[in-house]
Amino acid sequence: MLAPAEFLNAAILIVDDQESNVTLLEQLLGESGYTRVSSTMLPQQVCALHREHRYDLILLDLQMPVMDGFEVMEGLKSIDDDAYLPVIVLTAQPGHKLRALQAGAKDFIGKPFDLLEVKTRIHNMLEVRLLYKMLENYNRNLEQTVRERTAELRDSEARYRSLTELASDWYWEQDETGRFTKVSGPVLEMLGIQIADFGGANDYAVSGWNESERALLRANIASRQPFLDFTLSRVTADGSTRKFQVSGEPMFDHICRFTGYRGIGVELISRN
Repeated sequence: MLAPAEFLNAAILIVDDQESNVTLLEQLLGESGYTRVSSTMLPQQVCALHREHRYDLILLDLQMPVMDGFEVMEGLKSIDDDAYLPVIVLTAQPGHKLRALQAGAKDFIGKPFDLLEVKTRIHNMLEVRLLYKMLENYNRNLEQTVRERTAELRDSEARYRSLTELASDWYWEQDETGRFTKVSGPVLEMLGIQIADFGGANDYAVSGWNESERALLRANIASRQPFLDFTLSRVTADGSTRKFQVSGEPMFDHICRFTGYRGIGVELISRN
């Protein structure tokens, strides 16, 4: 909801080549409590004034010398990049009303003025305009917040990876197909293979692993479940047994789509 003060503090420009019309509108707006009302009888000044002050509302006469109201609106369109032209046209020609709306005006006021109609149309127009600006500001703030939160998440992710790599023998990530996308640590030396997927679909043919353990881990991964300190064992070619402990968690993107797993691993028992 908009507070009354927000309406009364709106920046308004009156554009009319007739001094009597300008005076009448200034008096009406002043008596209604509006505090930021400006005026000009020179239509060629309107674009420069709006570029400087960014009016919330422009009351624009259509029939003026040098530049008519339609030409002024064309100039205003080149200034406002939000595609919203805050213009109410003032006209004594009923046939101009539709043309003015098609040219970008948001409303019209007929001449001679009905003072109650003038006040009502100005209030309604300002309500729409100020709410539009409020929405614009909200969207800008939301975009900025999203950018900041994204940067924070990236920093947090980097810290997480750094800590997990320090606290384990190796760190790993897989995509949604089970393919490893990141592995750090002495995996080759420790496991005796290049990159073995303990539970995924792209295992290398490496003998010695306990198949019941691997099957259980595959089931965990298939159901998108996290696992903590899962133990795997492998009998090597010399008959010794090596044990490894892995922990992992599923990853999801911002629309909750599964994107893979990440986790850590340590060797529990060294070779005998």
